Amino acid sequence: MRSSGDGTAAGGPYTQHGSGADRAIRQPVQPVPVAGGGRSAASDGDGIGYRGPTACAAAGITYRQLDYWARTGLVEPSVRPAYGSGTQRLYSFRDVVLLKIVKRFLDTGVALQNIRTTVQHLRARGFQDLERMTLMSDGATVYECSSPDEVVSLLQGGQGVFGIAVGVVWRDVDAALSQLHGERVDTGETLVGHNPADELARRRNRAV
Repeated sequence: MRSSGDGTAAGGPYTQHGSGADRAIRQPVQPVPVAGGGRSAASDGDGIGYRGPTACAAAGITYRQLDYWARTGLVEPSVRPAYGSGTQRLYSFRDVVLLKIVKRFLDTGVALQNIRTTVQHLRARGFQDLERMTLMSDGATVYECSSPDEVVSLLQGGQGVFGIAVGVVWRDVDAALSQLHGERVDTGETLVGHNPADELARRRNRAV
């Protein structure tokens, strides 16, 4: 079943089949503020947030999609939600990575219900774990693979049709945000052009 461009179509439950079933992301995981390396889950530890238009540009989505996903709880801004008219949502770096992952799943026809469960699962993972993860899907089930051997095993079992290397998405978002405006959470100062790249570089160094 294909979702609309806004991700508004409903999807069915996960199906279980084959040897890869043990790696399937089957049950919704309650989102919890987990952050690696002692970071703040709200801002990924660097005190920088990104407004809606910037998040859209980096994730390759429309503002309509961003707004719908926030209102339905699919991907909410973890730095600052919209409190009312005139309030700007503020997204963290990891939020933008999740937005881009959602977009890629929708483009390949994964049902929204399955995407929602996957997002909840990813939010419960540590910050650094996301960079090493590959998400595989046969269009009905999403599988988490943490090594090349697991990817090969899944493909040999017939479960995986396409995959999303989260580390690649991570780097794409990193490169995109380095060219866009960020905002300091504490002062509201706008970081123009390449200034956010310096902060992102420091974040990457802390993650090593």
